Amino acid sequence: MATFLTDDVKAEVTQRLGEMRDPVRLVQFTQKYACGTCADQEALLAELAGLSDKLTLEVHELTADPETAARYRIDKVPATAVIGDRDWGIRFFGLTGGYEFGSLLEAIVMVSTGRSGLDPAVEALAKRISVPTHLEIMVTLTCPYCPRMVQLAHQLAFVNGAVRADMIDAAEFPALAQRYGVHGVPLTAVNERRAFEGALPPQAALMEILKRVDPEGYERLDAALREARGERQAREAPPGVYDTIVVGAGPAGMAAALYAVRKTLRVALIGKKAGGQINDTASIENYPGMPRIGGAELAEAFRNHVETYPVAERCHTLAVAVRRAGELFDVVTEDGAIYRAHTVIYAAGKQYRRLDVPGESRFLGRGVAFCATCDAPLFRDKRVAVVGGGNSAFTAIRDLLPFAREIHVIHMLGTFQADPVLVEEVKASPKVTFHLDTEVREFLGDGDLAGVRLAGAESTDLAVEGVFLEIGLVPNSEPLRDLVTLNAAGEVPIGRDQSTAVPGLFAAGDVTDDPDKQIVIAAGAGARAALAADRYLARLGRKTDAGAAG
Repeated sequence: MATFLTDDVKAEVTQRLGEMRDPVRLVQFTQKYACGTCADQEALLAELAGLSDKLTLEVHELTADPETAARYRIDKVPATAVIGDRDWGIRFFGLTGGYEFGSLLEAIVMVSTGRSGLDPAVEALAKRISVPTHLEIMVTLTCPYCPRMVQLAHQLAFVNGAVRADMIDAAEFPALAQRYGVHGVPLTAVNERRAFEGALPPQAALMEILKRVDPEGYERLDAALREARGERQAREAPPGVYDTIVVGAGPAGMAAALYAVRKTLRVALIGKKAGGQINDTASIENYPGMPRIGGAELAEAFRNHVETYPVAERCHTLAVAVRRAGELFDVVTEDGAIYRAHTVIYAAGKQYRRLDVPGESRFLGRGVAFCATCDAPLFRDKRVAVVGGGNSAFTAIRDLLPFAREIHVIHMLGTFQADPVLVEEVKASPKVTFHLDTEVREFLGDGDLAGVRLAGAESTDLAVEGVFLEIGLVPNSEPLRDLVTLNAAGEVPIGRDQSTAVPGLFAAGDVTDDPDKQIVIAAGAGARAALAADRYLARLGRKTDAGAAG
């Protein structure tokens, strides 16, 4: 059997292992005839275990001992688990050689001594993670920076039982590297989704992880940190009368708030989620000055820019009614709060269209979804359906191809409206089955979605575990229905300055009858609406002197 550790290295490792306090087990999973590096990993671990009487090695055959593999959540080899008085969720997939031998050594000592080695402030931040979190650090064994991320991930698993952390040798598992689009290491995936690249400082890495597993918690923490650095002036919206209330926090709403507050208007911004729909867009390549940017990244940039000014915010809520109250407007939120203003800029965007058939509402979030870009990894090796025949439907199918076992395309027409190049790409996959001239009449199942009932050219029950609705969007204009006349599509008719038929009410973005629904157009419309609102207030002499949202 090969020898991996020289006498000099053995002496250094023995000294480090001398710090051990409690016993540690190295539990390896192997496949004798299907894994070229498993024997090398076993030899390396055996040498290591021989250097301390507090270190033992167990070896299990993956296919011969599936129950143990399942208990340790091992699905590929070579795999090594570092186990102390309990399973801390620390895993290595691949050969722990090169720079990652140091990561293995650090994990052993940490588990044995009970000391994470984290800065107390970082450890406190790590304990904020309250949902199950799976970290995968894609590395190469020749990367000197990768151990920083591997060791941090293992430290997070050690101090927080909600976290499990894997080192994964990208060269050993090329299919996984391809799925995550690994072009540089270290790359961190969070809950089976590519998250960020590079060896970030511990606090920055933790913030990136929190952003993905607890968005609202991340926003609160990020806001507090930006305030402490003097980068944020926004505050919770207090009662009172504002110069303008911006309804909606997408590109149009954010731009409107920014331009309005820079005109020294007293501004309140009411919206469910900063960025709106662009959070569901993986990559944006047509925003001027940014050749390529993630949707969530652009949304955060919008929010951070706006919040450098004294905007009053009411986040994570929807406006359910906008009505006249004498010379003012009342904006009512879903929890019954009422905010008043001289003008309103309505930029609430659109929402996903639904089928309105039995079972749809019951299975939302339990099998019925709208964003394949976001949720495709959750349907790995499952049967799914995509409803629709346009570009959004075929883009969703393309996002699902690397994950789903079967994809059923259900379309009420006999032909598709998607671009031919998309259609041909999808048709080339043997995973995809088409159901044309067919509609979904009911969603089936008990606790979770189990299937759909089809009618039309095919009248049958189709067993699927997930359905993505890609049938377009509808304007979020219902709160204005009693205030302004909408067009046949439910959109708000606007003039050149974003004004509506109601004096003092302006609208911008996808909720309007502007035929071009683009991020840059929505942002420009929001800016124009704010400038028009400022002129309107100045003309009527209603502009306050506050110039702030306090």
